[in-house]
Amino acid sequence: MTQARAGRGPAGWLSASLAQKVPRDHREADAVFHHRRRVVTGVSLAGAGLLGVSLSTRPDSPEFYGLTLGVAGTWLGGSLLSGPLHLGWMPSGQTYRRPVVVPIVLGVAAFGAFYGAALVARHVPVLRRAVTSVLQYAVEGTGPLVLLTTLANGAAEEVFFRGALFAAVGPRYPVPKSTAVYVLATTATRNPALVLASAAVGTLFALQRRATGGIQAPLLTHLTWSALMLHYLPPLFRDVPATDAPAERNPSVAAGFPGADPKGAR
Repeated sequence: MTQARAGRGPAGWLSASLAQKVPRDHREADAVFHHRRRVVTGVSLAGAGLLGVSLSTRPDSPEFYGLTLGVAGTWLGGSLLSGPLHLGWMPSGQTYRRPVVVPIVLGVAAFGAFYGAALVARHVPVLRRAVTSVLQYAVEGTGPLVLLTTLANGAAEEVFFRGALFAAVGPRYPVPKSTAVYVLATTATRNPALVLASAAVGTLFALQRRATGGIQAPLLTHLTWSALMLHYLPPLFRDVPATDAPAERNPSVAAGFPGADPKGAR
């Protein structure tokens, strides 16, 4: 590697995390590159299909946990089959180090931005319904299992979308291309809040991948963001009606989460 150049202060850290590209040589033989593309195409379709099915199951059901872990396994397994993956580097003074602290700080900042957006979404009916329909899996689920599936999928998504897929799209415009595929995969959930979120964080994670040359930075940011969202977002929507209908018509609506009855009916 050439000599590292990193600016000082928050602006320098941000530039090193999202804009400056560390030196790397990830060129692959044509056969390896085409193999990666074939694997990534098949895994993208399979993973998106499983993702859509997983969010159509009842919260806290064995099917939900099994399918969500299956989604994570699909992303991870496909990544390992596709070819070599890289952790990446960040400039630190006159040398390079694996990215750790700055990605975690970015995860906290991303959560802050999303928390602010959630305060607005509470007053937009279509977004309020979309958010509460997802949060019911956290509210009605078993805490450790929900945390496990959330973090497992967050990590696996980074290994696949910012690892295998990012490498498969080629050197021209990898950030918008990989983010577009990430958003398309998320549309399988049929949830507008998740689709909008995937566009925002997908761009952030892809910029980290381009700058650092690896998956470690976006992975740490994703896990930090996911853990904070899982902990702090459900209380924000707990007392907010999911629909504009009178709460008395459905006890689950009064609780702020559609389908919160014992049978999971929606």
